[in-house]
Amino acid sequence: MISEKLVQEESKKMRETDAENDQQTTCTCTCMDMLHKIANLVLGENHEAKKTKVKGKVVLVKKNLLDFNDLGASILDRAHELFGQRISIQFISATHADRRSSDKSLRGKLGKPAILEDWISTITPLEVGESTYEVIFEWDEEIGLPGAFLVKNLHHSEFYLKTLTLEDVPGHGQVHFVCNSWVYPAERYTKDRIFFTNKAYLPGETPELLRPYREEEMVILRGNGTGELKEWDRLKAIYAFWLLTDPKTESRLSLIKSLKVYVPRDERFGHLKKSDFLAYGLESILKVLLPEFEALADDTLDEFDSLEDVLKLYDGGIKLPEGPLLDNLLEKIRFQMLKELVRSDGEGLAKYSTPQVIEAEISAWNTDEEFAREMLAGVNPVSIQLLKDFPPTSKLDTEVYGNQNSSIRSHHIVEHLDGLEVEKVLEANRLFILDHHDSLMPYVKRINATSTKIYATRTLLLLQKDGTLKPIAIELSLPHPDDEKLGAINEVYTPAKDGVEAATWQLAKTYVAVNDSGVHQLISHWLNTHAVIEPFVIATNRQLSVLHPINKLLHPHFRDTMNINAAARNILINSKGVLERTFFPGKYSIEMSSKIYKNWVFPNQALPVDLVLRGMAVEDPNAPHGLRLLIEDYPFAVDGLEIWSAIKTWVEEYCKFYYRNDNMVENDAELQSWWTELREEGHGDLKDEPWWPKMSSVQDVIDTCTIIIWVSSALHAAVNFGQYPYAGYPPNRPTLSRRLMPKTSEYDELMKDPKKFFLKTITPQLQSLLSVSLIEILSRHTSDEIYLGQRECPEWTMDAEPLHAFEKFGKKLKEIEKRIKDLNEDHERLKNRFGPVKMPYTLLHPSSQEGLTGMGIPNSVSI
Repeated sequence: MISEKLVQEESKKMRETDAENDQQTTCTCTCMDMLHKIANLVLGENHEAKKTKVKGKVVLVKKNLLDFNDLGASILDRAHELFGQRISIQFISATHADRRSSDKSLRGKLGKPAILEDWISTITPLEVGESTYEVIFEWDEEIGLPGAFLVKNLHHSEFYLKTLTLEDVPGHGQVHFVCNSWVYPAERYTKDRIFFTNKAYLPGETPELLRPYREEEMVILRGNGTGELKEWDRLKAIYAFWLLTDPKTESRLSLIKSLKVYVPRDERFGHLKKSDFLAYGLESILKVLLPEFEALADDTLDEFDSLEDVLKLYDGGIKLPEGPLLDNLLEKIRFQMLKELVRSDGEGLAKYSTPQVIEAEISAWNTDEEFAREMLAGVNPVSIQLLKDFPPTSKLDTEVYGNQNSSIRSHHIVEHLDGLEVEKVLEANRLFILDHHDSLMPYVKRINATSTKIYATRTLLLLQKDGTLKPIAIELSLPHPDDEKLGAINEVYTPAKDGVEAATWQLAKTYVAVNDSGVHQLISHWLNTHAVIEPFVIATNRQLSVLHPINKLLHPHFRDTMNINAAARNILINSKGVLERTFFPGKYSIEMSSKIYKNWVFPNQALPVDLVLRGMAVEDPNAPHGLRLLIEDYPFAVDGLEIWSAIKTWVEEYCKFYYRNDNMVENDAELQSWWTELREEGHGDLKDEPWWPKMSSVQDVIDTCTIIIWVSSALHAAVNFGQYPYAGYPPNRPTLSRRLMPKTSEYDELMKDPKKFFLKTITPQLQSLLSVSLIEILSRHTSDEIYLGQRECPEWTMDAEPLHAFEKFGKKLKEIEKRIKDLNEDHERLKNRFGPVKMPYTLLHPSSQEGLTGMGIPNSVSI
């Protein structure tokens, strides 16, 4: 039996603890704990027997499996284990207070540390990657429900902690923690790493005992803005320089070309396939392919001699002379991804998969029908607009650029209007335009001073009775040679089937394709998905706790974005990088992208808003999704509206579960800080624009999150994964042009061999190889891709209603997949979904297999 003296001593200790606490609630709780302990002591010696054992399962990835340059990590970590320097886990109660806390805030009670067992004996094969460990916790009933845990890593190396699951917590059952974070040795941190359970809480609804831990974690993530950042730092504080509008920022624009970007370790690839494929693949293009191709470049690599030479890319590769240069190239390219591009027997270089655009029909890409169809169902279906005024007009400043209005007149196009007058066709909403005039004209003079030669272009198209588009005029414009203020010099070309007119019409289409390729890559793809979404990633990580429901909603849609953007800045858009070498804007690429960003408007990124603004749809409450498309067979819009609607429904159901009224939005301190930082720092150049949502209502939250998810997933997929299927054949989407329309003396050359003249005009062989190498990487899915409607961890939240809503979302996407398949089979009626190249539109098909599939919507901008 316990002696009376012992009970009195325990009572005295409890009273002394109470005296140190000046909060009445804390005193009351402590007294209750005292009485509870006294009762246990009085009741008998079997108190220890009431403690139980709880099993836990930890899933992690060892450093040496994700970092092939540090194979010694495994040996050193095992040595640390042998000397007792191990990994410990300690739980924090969400229901019972820790009365020994040194500060006055209520904090969750700490459980006894448990040691991760069997590190030495657990060996995971490289192809699997993950290791699973069992942890046995001596469970004190006073812990109650664990709301978080601390982990201390006394090993030599960091490891990637994925999940921790408690199988049977007394009174609560299974408790799951989703971690997905690198844990460095404890000496690298000022505080032990903390991970919270997978239940979402608004700040004001967080269990009181977890609030101090939540607040401290956010302080760590935001940092103090001083000191040099190290790889183990977890700060999310670095905003990039690519979103610039101030003309005084020219020095900052040049800085971006050489800056090495700090990327928090948790934002770098933490999964094997993507890490191996992208990190090594992109760097190999820069460090291996680029210099070696340049060393090999001679007359035989200057340009393709014929279209048949282009086809050799997909059938044996380009022949190169044998010798040390080729041997050196093959020796250097040792990564698995590039083995597909280089013949191991030395017979040919760069054998690529056959792009879909020439797979079924070898020459259909060159037809007017396909040229127009790709504006609706190609890799850049977001630029075409309804023509509302004829002739087209310019919005460029006349004081700087003079008269830039179009020279296209009725007599140019009337014979192509099916017997109708221009005014009637315009009234019937049957005239459309692909307008690359105003965005490019300010750069034409500077670009044409280099070896590249371009025009500013306008392309007019007629909507035909069968629902397809027909190009009816192309205007090529140059600045006045004497002074840009004197306006544009315009030439108008119209369709022709014979003679020099047919040859120049084909060239006119080529200049349009070149422009569209550059605008697609720099604006539709890079600026409007990769660049604009990164501030949302950073602001979310800095201002929204992992416990916040909006963080849990958006986090999957930010996977790998910061890392791929950093790679792009260091490899693709940097000075003399791949984009500058292969696309027509060259060294003006970032300047052009930054200038166009000035007109970026966040609410306009919503697909329905975008379609209405471009005149491609009108609001109609009786139409599906409330919009009536002016081109019924507009595959990007048809499929996109289905995806958009599914995303919005899912987001609405999710957000309304946590925000029951507008006051909860206004009083959410983390949400308001997130939105303020996003506007004022993340998109700071646009912070004073009146169009930003106020973030004062539940609807604001729904609309904002829907746009973020749409841009990160479906919009990016639509403009990215068609790159190789359409542009893997360079003649279809050349990236630059080297000369202007032929002068009088060059017409003989054009007429003698139009195809040869065409090949001498478009991207030469070296840049074509670099471009195709790049887009083959960017168009691939890896085997560990996570698609829209999927989550990396099924137990991503403990809340049942959001899980049910997410399940409905996944089922809806499956229905959309079936609908897309059915529409593609109806290609006799829906000609734009198939086209003369016999290539179905699948870019918004939600799921995909790995590889070059031309389909699949990953959750995030991850490639």
